[in-house]
Amino acid sequence: MTVNLLRMAVRIESISQLKEIQTERRALTDGRRLHTFTRNMPKRADELIDGGSIYWVVKRLIRVRQMIIGIEKMTNDEGRNFCAIELDPSHTLLDPRPQKPFQGWRYLKPEESPPDAPKGGAMDFDSDMPSEMMIELRELGLL
Repeated sequence: MTVNLLRMAVRIESISQLKEIQTERRALTDGRRLHTFTRNMPKRADELIDGGSIYWVVKRLIRVRQMIIGIEKMTNDEGRNFCAIELDPSHTLLDPRPQKPFQGWRYLKPEESPPDAPKGGAMDFDSDMPSEMMIELRELGLL
C-alpha cells in the first residue's frame, strides 16, 4: 500500500523559492539527483517508494508535492545515521489545504492527501500567492 510524507518547507516563503533551492542543490550533484534529508529513517520506506510523494507545507498550506524515487540510509562524517530521500525534481501543484505546524515529517495516507490542482486552473499562474490571501479566498469559495 502506498503512503506519502508530509513535510514542512522550513524557511521557504514560496513554491518558486523551493524550486530555486532544489535547483541549486541539484547543481551540486551534477544535476542528476535531488535529495531531502532527515534524521530518522521512515519505517514504511517500502510503501513510500511504491508511488509515494512528499507533500510540502509552504507558509501553513500544503501546496506542492514531489514523487519519491528512493530512500537511503547514510552516515555522516561524525558517524551519525541519517536518511536521504531522493525526489523527482518536477513539482505538482495541489489544491492548497491549511496545515498546522509540526516538527519533522508525518505519514499521509493517499485518501487524506490534498488533490492535485486542475491543469490550467488559477494555481498554474499564481502559485506564489500569499498564504493568508489564499486561505481567505478559499474560505470565501473563490479559490
